[in-house]
Amino acid sequence: MYCSVSDFVTDWQYESEATAKILTALTDESLAQPVDPEGRTLGSIAWHVVQTLTEMPHTAGLTQEDSLHGQPMPNNATLLASTYQSLAQQVVTEVTNRWSDAQLLDEVPMYGDTWTKRTVLSVLIRHQAHHRGQLTVLMRQASLRVPGVYGPAREEWAEMGVPAPQ
Repeated sequence: MYCSVSDFVTDWQYESEATAKILTALTDESLAQPVDPEGRTLGSIAWHVVQTLTEMPHTAGLTQEDSLHGQPMPNNATLLASTYQSLAQQVVTEVTNRWSDAQLLDEVPMYGDTWTKRTVLSVLIRHQAHHRGQLTVLMRQASLRVPGVYGPAREEWAEMGVPAPQ
């Protein structure tokens, strides 16, 4: 849990850059890669990650509107990634301008429950980390290169001349 807004911003900068790396590696064609015949697609999961950057802050009272509510997923991977990057910066701006360290223990209604604001920030990060894992599996299935996030990916080990751990 976060005790200061600056601690969140530090984590958010790394985590949002990691998510941006994943989203930037997508192609228009890969957006249709399904989880399974009845499941989501790579694109719909990626768009869900993007939409969460307006939905969750709005639900927590951080922003006045959820600008992506009801917006269809773009069929353009570059637009999807650039939208994420813009909104990720907006999250930093809104949090630093509207919430103080002292307010992080304030409670807000969230999804039929009550969360502290610091919980909102923690879940925002964990939510996208969870979906990044899903995205990387689907990227492999779509024959895309997966960028490393918390260490080198298989291709990056090879480029370093080191065998990837088994």
